[in-house]
Amino acid sequence: MGVCGPTRLRWGHVVRVLVLQAAWALGGGQVRYSVPEEAKGGTVVGRLAQDLGLEAGEAEARRLRLVAQGRRASVEVSGASGALVVSSRLDREELCGKSAPCALRLEVLLERPLRVFHVEVEVTDINDNAPLFPAATKNLSIAELITMPGSRFPLEGASDADIGANAQLSYTLSPSEHFALDVKSSDENMKSLFLVLTKGLDRESLAEHRLVLTAIDGGRPALTGTVELLVSVLDANDNAPQFNQSVYKVRLPENATEGTLVTQVGATDLDEGINHEFSFSIVSLVPATKRDVFSIDAQTGEIRLRGPLDFEEVRLYELQIAARDMGVPPLSGHCSVMLEVLDVNDNAPEVWVTSLSVPVPEDASVGTVVALLSVSDRDSGANGRVRCAVWPPAPFGLVATFAGSYSLVLREALDRERVSEYEVEVRAEDGGAPPLRASRGLRVPVSDVNDNAPAFAQAVYTVLARENNAAGAELARLWARDPDEAGNGRVSYSVAEGGAGSGAGSGSGWRPASSYVSVDAESGRLWALRPLDYEELQVLQFEVRAVDAGEPPLCGNATVQLFVVDENDNAPALLPPAGGGPGPWAAGEASASVVAKIRAVDADSGYNAWLRYELWEPRGKGPFRVGLYSGEVSTARALEEADGPRQRLLIVVRDHGEPSRSATATLSVSLVEGAEAALSAAAAAAGASSSGAGVRPEEGGAAAATNVWLVVAICAVSSLFLLAVVLYGASRWAPRAAVLAGPGPATLVCASEVGSWSYSQRQSRSLCVADGAGKSDLMVFSPNCPPPPGLGPSSCVAGVPEYLLMNVFLVFLVKMWLWKG
Repeated sequence: MGVCGPTRLRWGHVVRVLVLQAAWALGGGQVRYSVPEEAKGGTVVGRLAQDLGLEAGEAEARRLRLVAQGRRASVEVSGASGALVVSSRLDREELCGKSAPCALRLEVLLERPLRVFHVEVEVTDINDNAPLFPAATKNLSIAELITMPGSRFPLEGASDADIGANAQLSYTLSPSEHFALDVKSSDENMKSLFLVLTKGLDRESLAEHRLVLTAIDGGRPALTGTVELLVSVLDANDNAPQFNQSVYKVRLPENATEGTLVTQVGATDLDEGINHEFSFSIVSLVPATKRDVFSIDAQTGEIRLRGPLDFEEVRLYELQIAARDMGVPPLSGHCSVMLEVLDVNDNAPEVWVTSLSVPVPEDASVGTVVALLSVSDRDSGANGRVRCAVWPPAPFGLVATFAGSYSLVLREALDRERVSEYEVEVRAEDGGAPPLRASRGLRVPVSDVNDNAPAFAQAVYTVLARENNAAGAELARLWARDPDEAGNGRVSYSVAEGGAGSGAGSGSGWRPASSYVSVDAESGRLWALRPLDYEELQVLQFEVRAVDAGEPPLCGNATVQLFVVDENDNAPALLPPAGGGPGPWAAGEASASVVAKIRAVDADSGYNAWLRYELWEPRGKGPFRVGLYSGEVSTARALEEADGPRQRLLIVVRDHGEPSRSATATLSVSLVEGAEAALSAAAAAAGASSSGAGVRPEEGGAAAATNVWLVVAICAVSSLFLLAVVLYGASRWAPRAAVLAGPGPATLVCASEVGSWSYSQRQSRSLCVADGAGKSDLMVFSPNCPPPPGLGPSSCVAGVPEYLLMNVFLVFLVKMWLWKG
């Protein structure tokens, strides 16, 4: 039996509806479309009728339409085609703001039968919004000179209504030799801008700087926004307020109520008067749209909440705080406040000090308990489990005794001289997410023990003291340092040991140093107990001991070397003549012959003992002179009859001290008239305590002689000389058994250019010198030997051997010949 046509059509429609319903159920019952914002009116979003399984014309027949949900959808269904098209302007920022994704949820009705479908249209973002700064111009005032390179000035960044890459901003600054831009990223979408001064400003060179700050987003093509930075260079008021911290980090739970104190910033201004007064203000906030959430008290610097916090919306706030003084021009200091919003866990741990044993002695052993602490947290579970630590980690540590109790113990040895007091901070942190923290500060002073001996600044002190100093004179000041405190560091001084042997003149032996010097027990001043005598003591070496007042006492030593500096306090002293008397004199010249030698010594030393000899009387051109430093008295010229028979010489011996000291010596010199007179005087004075000295007679006159007589004289002299040599040789080979016999009678001995023939053991200070002596001297000695054998008494004249007289005559003739030639 066949089926009629209409019946078949109804069944086909039913099958299509069932298939559409099955497909709709499998697809989740929702159709999704995507359309970019700012699409033009009439733009097809999607073929809705076709996607719902409707055939051509069915959408219009069944009245396919959208159902309004309280706001304009900006899309509609085309009645003829059943397509979903844009009916008005689509602005993603107006529809969804910064939320992503931005979706329009629509309901679609289909009649006969009545059906409801859900359609979701996602409006995608395009880069249709340029970065926008809060103002077109930003004014900054920067003082010249006092604003150093490296100073940072916060800037408010731009905002971009787009999302994603289209809202990623970068910044550039127009070229400037004085400024640079520093960008810090707090997270992906938050950037802090700072204008950094790279070179000092000079208002006289350029009073105003104009810069352009450009913000560039990440869209394609990129859009930009600009702000003009107008920097005015200011004078005077050269101290800006300075914050106690450059960055304040604060955490608040998201359920904090309005009026909650976020933090209190503090600043100081080194200026005075009105320049010292300043006020606080919030100059920028990231994100900028939340400026109304915070307020700051201009006088106290307290930052409080004015609106609610939302952890899911903003997790971190960065506030730029300025302290601006009242000077002319005003100066500003800046700091940052970083506020982290915490999610729940609103109870921080608490730390209590139940016992504190201070001060701690510096010799306390490792493991000594300093304090007992109690830690608690009103939260429960992980938020109530507390971990504790101590900062700094040395020299103290924490030891857990039982749940919630800790001991602060000593981990390392202490040294009060290095650190006298410790500021210890006990930090507690709970196990919440994120954790809350608390801390407790402890002041632990260290008490002193006597563990440091006094130490002198020098191991050896060298002290110079002038002799004849006054008793009680200060010689030096010694100082020993003891780093301990109170009695442990109080030092007393004393002379420990040392001394010196006294000089030979004093007749006493070794003397301790305490008989010469004393040291002040408190000040360390070194005093002389009596005048010092260089001739008695040159160097005194002793030790000074420094002892502290600790228990037990500790001591340190230093060696003091006291050198006595000589003063010119001793006059020269004349010495008696040497045991052998004056030696033989060279008698070949009429002047510069040594007559006698004055000897003197000075008990001082150095320059004070350097002696010089001066002929005080007679002054002028006398016949004698004295060596300046040798003391030798010699003839200054040939003796004349006018010089008189006796000369009295007054010789002054002086040292080189300041002032100089002196002594005088008187020397008597007797002059005789000729050789014969000298021989007679010598014979008459034999055995006397002083002997005379004379010179041979004056040479012949100036009568002319012929060469013949000269030849005859030379021959005669040669014969006599040969005879004298023979006789002298015989005397040299004769026995000399009586050479060391006692002194004989005074003998006149001749000395000339060819030598002298006698030795003397008798001292002499009285001299005889003949007038007109020419270039020879005649001196009186006391001979030790008798005349040579073979020569009887007749061979001597007044006790002088004959062969000596012949030699004198021979020398005289030779001289005459040389003078005539």
